[in-house]
Amino acid sequence: MNDRVLRNVVVGLGAKADGVVREDHFVITVASEIMAILCLANDMNDLKERLGKIIVAYNYAGEPVTAAQLHAVGAMAALLKDAIKPNLIQTLEHTGALVHGGPFANIAHGCNSVRATKTALKLADIVVTEAGFGADLGAEKFMDIKCRKADLKPDAVVLVATVRALKYNGGVPKTELAAENLDALKKGIVNLEKHIENLQKFGVPVVVTLNSFVTDTEAEYAFIRDFCEARGCEFALSEVWAKGGEGGEALANKVLETLANKESHYHALYPDEMSLKDKVKTIATEIYGADGVSYAPAASKALARIEEMGFGNLPVCMAKTQYSLSDDQTRLGRPAGFTINVRDAYVSAGAGFVVVLTGAIMTMPGLPKKPAADGIDVDENGVITGLF
Repeated sequence: MNDRVLRNVVVGLGAKADGVVREDHFVITVASEIMAILCLANDMNDLKERLGKIIVAYNYAGEPVTAAQLHAVGAMAALLKDAIKPNLIQTLEHTGALVHGGPFANIAHGCNSVRATKTALKLADIVVTEAGFGADLGAEKFMDIKCRKADLKPDAVVLVATVRALKYNGGVPKTELAAENLDALKKGIVNLEKHIENLQKFGVPVVVTLNSFVTDTEAEYAFIRDFCEARGCEFALSEVWAKGGEGGEALANKVLETLANKESHYHALYPDEMSLKDKVKTIATEIYGADGVSYAPAASKALARIEEMGFGNLPVCMAKTQYSLSDDQTRLGRPAGFTINVRDAYVSAGAGFVVVLTGAIMTMPGLPKKPAADGIDVDENGVITGLF
């Protein structure tokens, strides 16, 4: 089954009552607009207002039809009545944590809910929150979408890396990552360098930490530490996998030291009034390192239409592969001499951003070549096999 068949379906076939014949597509739940709205809403009233702005169709005059016009807001809000409440959980070491929301960072905005973050800020002196994937995806969207929408101003950023990932970006096959390889590390660390530069563009101090693996060596740690400190970043080793909370004390101390001694001058990457294409270009050139942006005719038409409808002041949510700084997942390290290819765009009016699809990214990812169902069966005694 090819990529296009997975993305697009033709609906409305049959009799007139079956609707208008058109192409549509699937979106995985974690990239849906409702997930984004749930994570960006401040309260129930804000949730309902955002739900009402969802554009579900266009009439024959080309005007948007919203969920509010279809009187669907109340029913959606009823389904989300409890889901909007942040989830308080307990870690293995009996400390509290809020886990709420799950938008993917490669095709959505990649941040936990605003309600959870603001709740945590009322309960603790220091709040740590995660933005998915790298500084080209989750961190950029955290800074340019979540912080902008929720009026948050981060004081520091912890950039998480691994020796293995840096060696992989340096050309080492996955089967050989356990062996010390300083030459590959020197080649692959340019990827980390770009992520550091990206975060510094937002005016926020950076602490780099390495998730420790048993196969890492002291020589590899020393090289990365010197590299980071030479670029104005604090550095600490994280050993929480092996030692639990005790293994994170060095990192915690570096974060406290950074908060005490380095000022944050957070600012978004681009202003609201910039055109949508200029916002895309800014992210592509400044964050990804691209030479420029190319647009499929459908993408240019969509962006122009979105601006005509009055949504040109919204931030953009770039849908891009997480495996590369470019839109080609095979280009590792710090690619150069490439163009970001935009194939389509659409507005998530309720969430408050414009989604821009690049490269071959799919809005319904995670489909394996061989589905798990192939290995599931029931024997003559009624025992199900193949679930694990």
